[in-house]
Amino acid sequence: MTGGPTSPSASADRRPLTFLLAAHAVSVAGNSLTLIAVPWFVLQTTGSAARAGLVAFCATLPVVVSALVGGPVIDRLGRLRASVVSDTVCGAAVGTVPLLHHTGALEFWHLCALMAVGGLFHAPGETARTVLLPDLAERAGTALSRAASLHDGVSRGARMLGAAAGGVLIALLGAETVLLVDAATFAGSALLIAAGLRALPAAAPRRAAPSGTRRSRRTYRAYRAELREGYAHVLHTPLLLAVVLMVTVTNGLDQAWGSVLLPVHADRTLGGAGELGLLVALSGGGALTGALLYGAFGHRLPRRPVFTVCFLIAGAPKFTVAALTDGFAALAPVLVLSGLAAGALNPILTTVLFETVPEALRSRVLSVTTAGVLTVLPLGGLAAGAAVEGAGLVPALLVTGGLYLAATLSPLVLPVWRAMDRPVERGRGKTGVSAPGGAGAGPT
Repeated sequence: MTGGPTSPSASADRRPLTFLLAAHAVSVAGNSLTLIAVPWFVLQTTGSAARAGLVAFCATLPVVVSALVGGPVIDRLGRLRASVVSDTVCGAAVGTVPLLHHTGALEFWHLCALMAVGGLFHAPGETARTVLLPDLAERAGTALSRAASLHDGVSRGARMLGAAAGGVLIALLGAETVLLVDAATFAGSALLIAAGLRALPAAAPRRAAPSGTRRSRRTYRAYRAELREGYAHVLHTPLLLAVVLMVTVTNGLDQAWGSVLLPVHADRTLGGAGELGLLVALSGGGALTGALLYGAFGHRLPRRPVFTVCFLIAGAPKFTVAALTDGFAALAPVLVLSGLAAGALNPILTTVLFETVPEALRSRVLSVTTAGVLTVLPLGGLAAGAAVEGAGLVPALLVTGGLYLAATLSPLVLPVWRAMDRPVERGRGKTGVSAPGGAGAGPT
């Protein structure tokens, strides 16, 4: 399996890929509403950046926990069923927040608990949908690199539209109403997956539970063995370890930016929720353009130089500009450029992952890499909230940007990253740097 061009076939069936991308668009648009509405709701009701960071912590820690152990569960439950269950529970959790608020019964701990429930079920559903991408690309007669770019482009576009709509809806209707809209998007995503992928063999359960008097014990032992397989593949593949470690750091810093630093900056020095939504939308628009450009031309370019330059542009500059300027006009073009560079990152990493992971291990390996890159995510918002309360917004922005720059320099100095451009060894499912079996790592 490679990321190069694939010749379309007369029998190609693009419908499952279309349904997957549509469900993904609806789900990501809803997530964008939550990412704007929840911190804004907390800031408006409590006035505390630290509490906004605590809610972000509660929402993201369970994501890590479920990703750590969820790979074999996805295989046994089935990718379709895992996705539908995930969307259903997440929609119910998010929809409960405005309902409790409307009745006057919402306490701060309720908000934390409901965000935690949503986080717990979020990662398995997203992983289940992502691991279907190579099968659906092959079924559609589409190159994997282009399918990955389409997938990321849909993410970016939906995030842009969701953010813009979220800012406007918050200003017009209030944050609690936006959360109700978000709950409806989860229901829409579940229906699209159920309707479009129900007859797809790749979406069915991968392993049957053993029968007999010792069923529970045998199931547990098999589960542990399957879980170990995923971790072993990642730990024995230097390139993928390097990817996981770098993206772990940058994801935590991005969480600090998105959940605390940018909302506080918008609240204190910009025009409020409307400008916050517009800034996120501009960043998403740039990222959508970047993903589509990479989908059109990316397979012709060496991956490591593109990856390195784009990560340097996508990260540190926005923190510096936000710290040193107060106006919307200065930050907006930087976020467009940052988004444009970021658009190439996920397609590159997704292609590397699926080139190096055997089909039977995708759920387990992707769960492991997802857990890895999310490890410090819960701490990002928590630390940012504490930093803003303790040292102020400008020092928090500058320190976070400095850490981001240091992390994104690693592909320039560590030789292991050269393997990103090495060809895949056909038939063995691994790159030249992989230990036996190979593994993949990808972004969140």
